[in-house]
Amino acid sequence: MKQQSITCLLIVLALMLANPIDASAQPSAANHEADDHAAISIETSDAMQSTEQYNSFARTRKKQRKQAVMSWVTLEKRYPGAFVTHGPRNVRRAALTFDDVPDPRYTGKVLDVLARYNVKATFFVLGSLAARYPALVRRMEREGHTVGNHSYNHAVFSQLTAEQYNRQIARTDAILAPLVGYSPRYIRPPYGEIRSAQVQWAKRNGYVIVNWDVDSVDWRSLRSRAVIINVRKTLQPGSIILQHAGGGATQDLSGTVEALPVIIRMLKNKGYELVTIPEMLGSSDGRRQ
Repeated sequence: MKQQSITCLLIVLALMLANPIDASAQPSAANHEADDHAAISIETSDAMQSTEQYNSFARTRKKQRKQAVMSWVTLEKRYPGAFVTHGPRNVRRAALTFDDVPDPRYTGKVLDVLARYNVKATFFVLGSLAARYPALVRRMEREGHTVGNHSYNHAVFSQLTAEQYNRQIARTDAILAPLVGYSPRYIRPPYGEIRSAQVQWAKRNGYVIVNWDVDSVDWRSLRSRAVIINVRKTLQPGSIILQHAGGGATQDLSGTVEALPVIIRMLKNKGYELVTIPEMLGSSDGRRQ
């Protein structure tokens, strides 16, 4: 029996020597732990990279927004009198301005309110709409309002080539001149966006770029109360107030029409004189020199 046990033991030892176990080929607890750490490191690296990318994107967007705000200040300093967002601060005056006209749904109603209160305003006209609704443009001129150029089809000027930008202005001028009797001096860029070189071209050709310092935000289809609050909270002497008397098919500007009488009364009660852009800036009229 003892002899058999010894024999079995010898056989086992022989087999082990003939086929040694490769420890490196077997998964151990240590190897599993190493793999887990590697996986965690990769996930952490990816997460950190994603976070850094997001933060970088957020910082870039914040910087772009700041630059967009600051650019108006820069343009006013670089092109005094040729790029404006407000009038003199020492005179209690305010200018009502209306973009994206003419629009048969709202422009006539706005004109009715202005006529009722004997207030003159400035309308920035889209050439494509003026060609479709010329009677409303003629009415603006006939009732003593100033007409300005708001591009042909609401193009973003900052994204246009010099030729495209020039064509937007010239095409609209050609439509407006027969309707109002002059080529408008004042241009409002859609969205307020314009490059320095474009302002320089406008100045060289006798135009003035007019943006704003009070935004009613009525283009968001706000109710009248919100429109009134937005005007009141940033109003100051010399303010140029942005509103809309026309818009897209889904925009509801009834809040603008309803707010307008209240805004006019509020301004007058505060001692403001309501003027056109030429009056605000000390020009005789809206004609390009």
